[in-house]
This record gives sequence, C-alpha cells and structure tokens, in this order.
Amino acid sequence: MGTASSSNVTDSDWKYPQKTANKTGLLQVDTNPDHKIHWEEYGNPNGEPVMVLHGGPGGGCSPDMSRYFDPKRYRIILFDQRGCGLSTPNVAVDGPDVALKNNNTDALVEDIVKLRKALGIDGKMHVFGGSWGSTLSLTYAERHPETVQDLTLRGIFLGNKADLEFMYQGNAATYAQDPYQITAPGSYIQYPEAWKQFVEVIPEKDRGDMMKAYKAIFDMKPKNDAEKALQKKAAIAWSVWEGTISHIIPNAAEAEAGFGEANYAVYFAQIEAHFFANHLFLKPNEILDNISNLGKTPVHIVHGRFDDVCPLPQAEALASALTKAGNPPASFAITTAGHSAMEIENAKALTAVMDTLPKMPGFGPKITPAPQKPKGPGR
Repeated sequence: MGTASSSNVTDSDWKYPQKTANKTGLLQVDTNPDHKIHWEEYGNPNGEPVMVLHGGPGGGCSPDMSRYFDPKRYRIILFDQRGCGLSTPNVAVDGPDVALKNNNTDALVEDIVKLRKALGIDGKMHVFGGSWGSTLSLTYAERHPETVQDLTLRGIFLGNKADLEFMYQGNAATYAQDPYQITAPGSYIQYPEAWKQFVEVIPEKDRGDMMKAYKAIFDMKPKNDAEKALQKKAAIAWSVWEGTISHIIPNAAEAEAGFGEANYAVYFAQIEAHFFANHLFLKPNEILDNISNLGKTPVHIVHGRFDDVCPLPQAEALASALTKAGNPPASFAITTAGHSAMEIENAKALTAVMDTLPKMPGFGPKITPAPQKPKGPGR
C-alpha cells in the first residue's frame, strides 16, 4: 500500500466525545439455539431513542458508533446481531452449525422488535444504519413503519447479485491468465494489491464463482490441521479484503489489525457468506418493490462517491424509488469518501444529519421517567 495519510476520522475530528455505556445486557431472542443479543445504551436515558444497526452482516458494534449523536439529546442503542460480537452463540466460538441456525433477515427484524419492547421503547424511534445496516433498516422500516420516526442511511446496500459480484467476483475467472487485465467491472480495479491476496486463496479452477468457492471452504468439516488453517486463512482474506476496500485511502496495517483479527474474521466472513449465499433472505428487489410501505417516513442518505463496497448507483436507485413513491429523500449527501462510516467525510455528514433532525416531542434532559422493571431476560 501507499504511504498517503489515512482517510479515517481521528479523535479530534469527532464532534462528540467517546462515552461509556450507561447500561449493557444480553437479551434472549430465540431458543434452539438460545440466541442472545448483546446491547448497549449510551447518551441521555431520557432522550430520543435511536436504534443503530451495524453492517456486515456480522460486523458487530463498537463504542465509536455512539459518536454520531448528541449524547444530551439522544438515547443511543447499539446491539450485536445474531452470531457476532458479544452476542451468543458466536460463530467463532460456538461454530457455524449452532450460531448460523435461525440466523436470517426475518429473525433479525424480529430481534429489533423484541429489543424495543425490552428497553421500553413504545413509540417511534430514529433508525440509523450503514451498509448491511441500511438493508436491515429499510427492511425493518417497511415491515414496521409505525415505529420509525426517520431513517438515516449510509453506504446503501441493496444486495442484488450484480452488486455482490462487483465486489467479490471481478476478474477472478481470468486472473490466472492476466491479473492486470480489466475483463469485468469490480472493486479490484482500485485495489489490485488487496485483490491478489483475496483471489489467490482460491484455486484457479474454482475462481468462476468466488463466493461459492469461499462458502465451500467455510462449510467444510476440517479433518486435519491443514484444513483448519485453510478455513482461518480464507476467513481472514475475506474480512481483510472488505476492510481494505472500505477506505478511499486504505491502510494495510489497520485492516490486518482489525478485520484480520482471527475471531472477528471468522464470524464476520462466515455470517456474510451465509447471508449472501441465501440472497440476504430477501425476495429479489424486495426493498425497492416495497418502498411505498414507508409512506412519508423521512429518509436521509449519506453515500461516498468512491465507495467500492457498495457503489453509488445503489444509493441512486433508492433515491429514485423513493421519489417515484412520492417520498423523495429528505437529504442526499454524496461525500468525497469511500464506504466506511469511519471515513472522515462520512462521519461528519452523518453527524450533521442527526444534529439537524426535527426533535421528537416529549424527550429531553428535563424528562424523568418512573423507574422501570426489567422487561426481558437480557436486562
């Protein structure tokens, strides 16, 4: 990689300081297996609720995700979706046979419903999500529009086959003949060094369908140390590929340290591959076909012009569908950035959206709700 400075937000770039969580817990949302989702609450306990949906699928949350929001105004809810982060069972700890069971989009949507109830969020809430989090936000909002005050979405991901092939297939089928030949569109064009590491995990004969080839490695039952090592290598390669291309100025060391951490890579890669192999557990074009379900719910879009994980046409397609449905985007910011929410221009744009949303009545520092008893086993 080059030596250009990072495009990531730094501590001094954030408008709001890093806070510690007010509360954390595990909420049991399913049985057989006993899926429990880890949640954290930041900001003002009496503030306007905002539900934060992380990317991936399988990306998990981090405390930095609370920094887009004024902690005096908002009650900020983060949670790890099934199988990842601090939720249990975890793909990296308990294995995919357990942690991927009952792990699908319908289940994740219902987990949001259950978490709302457990945390006493009875009315509307702000919903904030990026990448896969934008997919899940839209799906949730289309099914439960009466609970959504507004949507703030970053790095729009609609999950169509062509969108996934742009990122994972590229010129892989012809790579062995000429790795530098542009034989198909794809993210690899901007990131040839990282693409080499991703492609060369897969034997040449299997590169006609890279996602299928990776999924086959993830699904095998290792019989020896070599096969265990291959699974780990594949998971890290998958994860680091996405981590690298999420930034307009990639930092190989940062990608290896974060996305390349073994446990993270295993649950991130395997959950993504599981969802992608099942078409995100959505009908073809489901999100755009049902966009009218949102009614007049305000939708704010932030998308990096140089996003090579979820290219800009996906955001344009969403904006067009909203407009045709009579609900054009309340705002649409195209930033000089890549995909990551931690890209400085994306972070600033998202913070600006949340700072300027119309306030929900009945919330604020002066409100002192009566103490509530725990409403769920995770409390």
